Amino acid sequence: MQAILNEQEIIRREKLKELLELGINPFPAPLFEITHSAKQIKEQYTEETKELYKAISIAGRIMSVRDMGKANFAVIQDSTGRIQLYIKRDEICPGEDKTMFDLVWKKLLDIGDIIGVKGYAFITKTGETSIHVEQFTLLTKSLHPMPVTKEKDGEVFDAVTDLEFKYRQRYADLIVNPAVRDTFVKITRMKNAIRTFLNDRGALEVDTPVLQSIPGGAIAKPFITHHNALDMPLYLRIANELYLKRLIVGGFEWVYEFSRNFRNEGMDRTHNPEFTILEFYVAYKDYLWMMETTEQMLEQTALATNDTTTTVVDGVTIDFKAPYKRISIYDAIKEHTGIDISGMDEEGLRGACKQLRIDVDPSMGKGKLIDEIFGGKCEKHYIQPTFIIDYPVEMSPLTKKHRTKEGLVERFELIINGKEIANAYSELNDPIEQRERFEEQAKLMERGDEEAMYIDYDFLRALEYGMPPTAGIGFGIERLAMLLTGQVSIQDVLFFPQMRAEK
Repeated sequence: MQAILNEQEIIRREKLKELLELGINPFPAPLFEITHSAKQIKEQYTEETKELYKAISIAGRIMSVRDMGKANFAVIQDSTGRIQLYIKRDEICPGEDKTMFDLVWKKLLDIGDIIGVKGYAFITKTGETSIHVEQFTLLTKSLHPMPVTKEKDGEVFDAVTDLEFKYRQRYADLIVNPAVRDTFVKITRMKNAIRTFLNDRGALEVDTPVLQSIPGGAIAKPFITHHNALDMPLYLRIANELYLKRLIVGGFEWVYEFSRNFRNEGMDRTHNPEFTILEFYVAYKDYLWMMETTEQMLEQTALATNDTTTTVVDGVTIDFKAPYKRISIYDAIKEHTGIDISGMDEEGLRGACKQLRIDVDPSMGKGKLIDEIFGGKCEKHYIQPTFIIDYPVEMSPLTKKHRTKEGLVERFELIINGKEIANAYSELNDPIEQRERFEEQAKLMERGDEEAMYIDYDFLRALEYGMPPTAGIGFGIERLAMLLTGQVSIQDVLFFPQMRAEK
C-alpha cells in the first residue's frame, strides 16, 4: 500500500534528492568516532580544562537552527542532552564553497537530521558552553517532521500532549521530551540496584520458559497460542513461580528472574497485558524473613534510583525507609468496613459484599470474595509501604498454612500508594496438600472462574522429590517503577505499551 505523504514529507524527500545530486550521501557508512558527549562538555569544560576540549568530535540530532547571516547557531541532542553549535560560514566553506554552505545549512538541512561535528569548545558572550564547528558531516537525513517543542532557559516544554502519539510513537516522544528519557534511565538504575542487592547476597539470576503447557503460578486468565511442530496448545506465562520452585527442588538455594509475563485481562492506569515481575525464592527462609529483606531491598533501591528514600507521586510523598507497617488482612477489612469477616463462610461473605455494595458473581469462591472486599474497600487507604499479612487459605493455593493461626496462611502483600507492589509466601512444600489445593482450584474452574489455577502435575512430581522450606516473593516492576519515577500511569513506564491496531 502506497503511503500518503503530507506536504512536509514531500519537501524533505525533495531535499533528499538534491543532496544526492550534490554528491552528498544522506545515509553514509555508520562509523563516526565520538570523543565527547554533550553532558560531559557542558559539565566539565572550564577555562582551566579548555586544553582538553580543543579537538571535540560529537554527533547528535539537530533540534533548532538560528540563521545569523554569516554564521548559524544550532542545537544538537545526543543521548546525554543538548548543546549549542556555532557554525561560521567562512570557516566551514571557504571561497566558492559558500554556496555549499547556503545549500546545506540554509536549505537542505532540517530539524531532526543527525549530524557529526568536529571542533572545539568555548563559552559564548552570553555564558553558554558551545562547540565552535570546524567540520560537519550529515549522518542521517530525517524524512519525517519532528513534533514542535519550545525551549526556555534550558528547559524543554513538550508541546506534544496527545497520548495516542506519545505511546504509539514513543521514539518521537523520546526525542522531543528529555523528561521521558530520564524516566527510563531511572528505571534502569532501579533494576540494576535490585540486581546488585540480590547478587551481593549470593542469589543466582536464571531464565525460565515463556511458553508453557500449563499457565501456573498465579490466578489469572492466560493468552493461548499453538505450537505447530508439537501440534499442541501453549500458554504465554502468567508467572514463573512454579519453574523457580523446581530449581529450588534441584538444589539452588536462592534464585531470581525478571520475568516478562502476560495476562489476558483488563487494561487501565496500573495494568498492561504484558508486564515484568521480579520473583525470587530462598530456601530455608520464611515470610517473616522475606518482609525484612523486602524492606532492606526497597530502601536501598530507592536510594540508588533517586539519592533519597522518598519519592513524590501525584503530590503525595512516599517514604521507602524501613521498617514498614504490618497488619492482617482481616484486621484491615474490619478497620475500613467495620465488619469482622474472620469467621464467615461463603454465604456470609456474599452477604457482606451485598452490604458493602460490592458486585460479585456465582463463580467466585471464598478467596475471591475476600479479595473483592479488600480491593474495593481497603487497599486504597494504604499509601505508605504496608505489609498486609496472614491471608485465608482459600486466597492462597501455593502458600504454607500459618504455624499458629487456624485457617490462615503465611502470606503478605506489600501495598504502596493504594496498590499491590509485591506478593510473598512461606511456600507450600507438602505435595499432598498442594494437590488438594490444586483440586479446589479445579472446582472453581468448573464453576466458571476463568482465573482459577490449573493443576500442574509435573510440579507436584517435583515437590514429591522434596522442596526445602522456602520463602518466595514477586514484585510488580512497572508498579515499583511508577512509584520511584513519580508516574501515575503504567503506560509512562513502558517504552511501548499495548495499544489497539493503528487505523
